Amino acid sequence: MDVRNVIILGAGPAGYTAALYTARAGLKPLLFAGPQKGGQLMWTTEVENFPGFPEGVMGPELMQKMQVQAEKFGAEVVEAIVEEVKLGAEPFTVKTANKEYKTKTLILATGATAKWLGIPGEQEYMGKGVSACATCDGFFFRDKHVVVIGGGDAALEEATFLTKFASKVTMLVRKDFFKGSKPMQDRANVNERIEILYNREAREVLGDGQKMTGLKIVSNQTQEELELKADGVFVAIGHKPNTDLFVDQLDLAKGYLSTEPGTPKTSVEGVFAAGDVADWMYRQAITAAGSGCQAALEAERWLSHKE
Repeated sequence: MDVRNVIILGAGPAGYTAALYTARAGLKPLLFAGPQKGGQLMWTTEVENFPGFPEGVMGPELMQKMQVQAEKFGAEVVEAIVEEVKLGAEPFTVKTANKEYKTKTLILATGATAKWLGIPGEQEYMGKGVSACATCDGFFFRDKHVVVIGGGDAALEEATFLTKFASKVTMLVRKDFFKGSKPMQDRANVNERIEILYNREAREVLGDGQKMTGLKIVSNQTQEELELKADGVFVAIGHKPNTDLFVDQLDLAKGYLSTEPGTPKTSVEGVFAAGDVADWMYRQAITAAGSGCQAALEAERWLSHKE
């Protein structure tokens, strides 16, 4: 069986950037696209904060361009799902449903998945008013009314950030208190643009077929239902890093892959992490791409050292 120099798991900004750099280094990387080719940007309409696109670029188009660029230099992209990874011995083993691969180094860029509510209309209006990233999409809601769902630090931070653009931010909190830190709560409580509705839950995203127009919400104490008009909703109930394949094989922190500070090195030598699977703080396309570059450079150095 041929032993690959580099195998990359994940086809988001981190994975494609790692593929580009390792391909240009002559390492002939093999990239597994996985179940969501293109990552979370496939749910994003227009990306305006990725350098080099002053007019903006559609998320799927940006991912397609990254793939084409990586393949131009010799990266091989396989649209298959990896079912098992074995890191106990070198070379490492990667298994799909019908094939097994060996590799000297592994770059893990499997990303993270936003937690969604699972209510009617949520998927239908994804990218048409429904979002899970205020930093990515807040600009599109200038002078609009938006809703933030959640009661932790992430929700409080998103709500505060959105007041830079939105005319009004309504927070739906499932309990009668916030779970977030007191400084974050204090900041939200004194912000005149933020309205807080406790003991409220969203039951349905409403829309006109083209875009979201509001939410159907309910009081979980009185069961009273009402329709809340809004131009957008930001679901801020957390993210789940896609690390199931690596549990009990690599060190984790808060569910994310642990890396050596300032590097993409994981707890197993020759295995590197890039993008949202190891980043619980920033979760941006540009930071993911940067970490993909770092992982590729470290993989190249690792191979040179071993040889």
